[in-house]
Amino acid sequence: MNVADTEVVFSILGKHGYERTDEMSQADVILVNTCSVRDNAEQRIYGRLEQFNTHRKARPGVLVGVLGCMAERLKESLLESGKVDIVAGPDAYRSLPLMLQNAAPGMPQINVLLSREETYAEIVPVRLDTNGVSAFISIMRGCNNVCSYCVVPYTRGAERSRDFHTIVREACDCAQKGYKEVTLLGQNVDSYSFQDCNFARLLAMVAEACPGVRVRFSTSNPQDISDEVLQVMASHANICHQIHLPVQSGSDRMLEKMRRRYTREWYLQRVDAIRRYMPDCAISTDVIAGFCSETEEDHALTLSLFEQVRFDSSFMFQYSERPGTLAARKYPDDVSPAVKTRRLEEIIALQNKLSLESNRADMGKTFEVLVEGPSKRNPSDLCGRTGTGKMCVWPDTGHKAGDFVQVEVVDCTQATLLCKLV
Repeated sequence: MNVADTEVVFSILGKHGYERTDEMSQADVILVNTCSVRDNAEQRIYGRLEQFNTHRKARPGVLVGVLGCMAERLKESLLESGKVDIVAGPDAYRSLPLMLQNAAPGMPQINVLLSREETYAEIVPVRLDTNGVSAFISIMRGCNNVCSYCVVPYTRGAERSRDFHTIVREACDCAQKGYKEVTLLGQNVDSYSFQDCNFARLLAMVAEACPGVRVRFSTSNPQDISDEVLQVMASHANICHQIHLPVQSGSDRMLEKMRRRYTREWYLQRVDAIRRYMPDCAISTDVIAGFCSETEEDHALTLSLFEQVRFDSSFMFQYSERPGTLAARKYPDDVSPAVKTRRLEEIIALQNKLSLESNRADMGKTFEVLVEGPSKRNPSDLCGRTGTGKMCVWPDTGHKAGDFVQVEVVDCTQATLLCKLV
């Protein structure tokens, strides 16, 4: 989502004469687009701001700005630090040219007003993927779920869906420019609703408008993903069979405390439905280790859910208290750091085993892969993803980024399918 927002910012600034540079020493403006979901993300940004401030001191006139969720959440402390000239929340990007024009030493500019209408629908993003392979398309902004641990509703505002006409138009524009894959983005795509168009209809419209383009989406909420969406996925060959379905915990007690609005049983029923419609569908998840008052029994239920679902991959984190959330106001962060770390390590070890088993089951199979470019480890190898999102690497000097190729899996690691061209 931050990549998509950054592409919108580049578009807005580009229309006002700004040009992008990858050399910080040449930059007149340095902007960092931020996330506040976890404390670690914010700490990394503070470290970057120190680096930016060195340039600011060495080159008078350089402006430094913080954009996005961290700007929204920490506006006062950022301004008081004296190291920032611009503080702009997620709904304030249209005002950036004026803010940059008015900023001066001792005169920082701030706009953190949240909107119930802003979707940047008509802005054509300046894509960061210079290979022209994959593009992100935001279909909605904000979130109404207010999970007890999550800061997003406070930093990105209320949920609002973008006009489906502009989404389909942007997808077609991507196809015309040679992009081979689009990812529809939202905090909870399954609750997309604009006029009489729900997410299932939007997904079908994009897939049918761009038949030669792979279509992905993220993120789904277990309480909202419908059979209609699964039917659309199963009936369109260019919609990837991959669903990211965050569970957060396998314990009903924890799920209720997290305000997740579904039960373990409901989640497992949704997994069963996915596999009924698409037996080959890859399922990934998010999980939090050590949420407030989590017991060993709660943790064991999470491990058993992993064993039962057998996720292809997972994003796994220790609980990080976010100031201002319901959990921070109501529940003590009472699981010790050592216990959080141990539980997280156990979840990671289990997922590593499951990922390896999932990849081994693909050995000998043939997949269509979209080439992303040279492998980082060996430039004479190419890499790309299957429709289920698995990374493949194979020896190849005859293809390039954006090509579709057929590969056969000959070996694997827990993270990668090692292949040969068919």
